[in-house]
Amino acid sequence: MKKTIVVGSRDSELALTQTHFVIGELQKHFPDVDFTVKHIKTEGDKILDVALSKIGDKGLFVKEIENALLSKEIDFAVHSMKDVPTAVPDGLQITTITEREDPRDCYIAKDGKTRLFDTPQGAVIGTSSLRRSAQLLHQRSDFEIVPIRGNLNTRFRKLSEQDMHGIILAYAGVYRLGWADKITEIIDFEKSLPAVGQGALGIETRSDDDFTINIVSALNHDTTASAILAERAFLRQLEGGCQVPIGAYGRLEAEELVLDGVVAGLDGSTVLRDQVRGSADESDALGKKLAQKMVERGADEILKQVRQEFDANA
Repeated sequence: MKKTIVVGSRDSELALTQTHFVIGELQKHFPDVDFTVKHIKTEGDKILDVALSKIGDKGLFVKEIENALLSKEIDFAVHSMKDVPTAVPDGLQITTITEREDPRDCYIAKDGKTRLFDTPQGAVIGTSSLRRSAQLLHQRSDFEIVPIRGNLNTRFRKLSEQDMHGIILAYAGVYRLGWADKITEIIDFEKSLPAVGQGALGIETRSDDDFTINIVSALNHDTTASAILAERAFLRQLEGGCQVPIGAYGRLEAEELVLDGVVAGLDGSTVLRDQVRGSADESDALGKKLAQKMVERGADEILKQVRQEFDANA
């Protein structure tokens, strides 16, 4: 008799595309296992008329899914790693991190051709990310940043209906939905460091479920995992959440793990960037080292100011 595994996923088109991709890859390794998908609506999917930064950031897109894991309604969950808080609930673990897609941000122009930094003075740019807006404002303080939320279909619709020059999204999501032809440009890391974990998928399981752990481990990509663990250690050490203007990018260069990080003020006037290098076997320590390096340069003061501004606008 075939074993059936229940997989939890947000019910957005992108989340389901990613979940079915993971299932398809697992079927290649385990053809005798059946997989079924349970759609779960998260708090972040329900509240679409408020900026994410104003409704908190502790598991907005994963909490309900993690509850389903703990109650054994599902056997594992597929997440975009950039949505996963650095603290995972007791009894759960991120067992697998898949090979990363290009983690950069991308720009989609309404006219389909004008590049981001060629837009006119006062250009209106849509993004829901404080990390993106702060880095862009640092380079073009004239940009008017407008919040734009919802799934990718919704954001494309808003671009066509509203008075915006363009929108900024994660390249990986646009690519996975087959919409790469809509992209005007992919934004260089020098201009915008991505969110922690951007471009990678994580598979979360119960810590005591050896059967499922064994199955999903087949998709773990060691190089990506090392990079993501370093990025998450950096974020955790700074006590930053998904909605704080913090970015990071880890990668292997000549057998060495290189980690870049950025911490920015909301208006983009202050942006700190730094880099560390070290062994891929010491991802956690490397992330902490970069965080400490940036704290010594004033990152904690920037984040303190950001939180005070959040509180004042709450």
